Amino acid sequence: MRTFYSDHQSRHAPSVELQNGALVPHAESAERVDAIKRVLPRLEAAKDFGLDPILAVHDADYVDFLRRAYTDWASAGRPGDAFPYVFPIRGRRPLNLKRIDAELGRYAYDCGTLVAPGTWDAVYWSAQTALTGLEAVMTSGEATFAFCRPPGHHAGRDYMGGYSYLNAAAIAAEQALRSGAETVAVLDVDYHHGNGTQDIFYGRNDVLTISLHADPSMDYPFYWGHVDETGQDAGDGYNLNLPMARGTEWSAYKAQLAAAIERLQAFAPDVLIVPFGADTYIKDPISFFAIETADYTSMARMIADLGLPTLICMEGGYAVDDLGANVAAFLNGFSA
Repeated sequence: MRTFYSDHQSRHAPSVELQNGALVPHAESAERVDAIKRVLPRLEAAKDFGLDPILAVHDADYVDFLRRAYTDWASAGRPGDAFPYVFPIRGRRPLNLKRIDAELGRYAYDCGTLVAPGTWDAVYWSAQTALTGLEAVMTSGEATFAFCRPPGHHAGRDYMGGYSYLNAAAIAAEQALRSGAETVAVLDVDYHHGNGTQDIFYGRNDVLTISLHADPSMDYPFYWGHVDETGQDAGDGYNLNLPMARGTEWSAYKAQLAAAIERLQAFAPDVLIVPFGADTYIKDPISFFAIETADYTSMARMIADLGLPTLICMEGGYAVDDLGANVAAFLNGFSA
């Protein structure tokens, strides 16, 4: 399997986040990069496809904000990383905001998604890594791994959250359609619901979005990921959420994955995008499923048996000591 990465992605290094009422070390650390690189020594360098594929998914004003947010924060004399602290709770009007504090709240929905000095560089190249992997998939038809970091599936068209800034999987899905695919499916197997991806494609029937995740009545992102969210307008019936209880083990997860695969088979997409999070792991410090390392190979084997051209985009996974082994086990399922 071909694997892709850009060293620019290591430049995103926020220091702390607000979690459960306390400032704690940021879970999405660059140590995750080292853990995965140890098991993938032959990562190919990502190519630069420019801003156009990003702007096909994300609003231009939001992208402009991401590019200058840290500079504006530092210019305002603020210490540390750019940190939102005030958020609109109802519909947002297109106000001409003058202060970086207000813009951070306008474009963010949590206090864990900080903008650090290297954030724009990292998220730009995370998207380019996904696009490079997609190009390989479209050319060869074979499964490919894009080591995207930081994660992306919580980022919507004009918002960041959940450590996500640009939605690499959604950018790749849109690019696949622009490159000749008639239909694309996104199968999200991160612990947390892929709310940004759902929002981006919620009104469309050319992209099927499926997410297996923790029950949002108990777990982040809370406000998305419920079973009654099935799409709207032309997209009605093209979004499938499969939430599960805390403590879910492989046997129960496997049954839900089988239901997702049945829906994928009925849809028969030209390309499959798989946002993969190893935070379903039993020892993950911020997640609460009970998937074991060996289970990832079985999970991947079920997906690989679909026989679809597949791009795997890295998402979460915060048990750093075991992260490399879990990623390797998942990728091995595509070559078993």
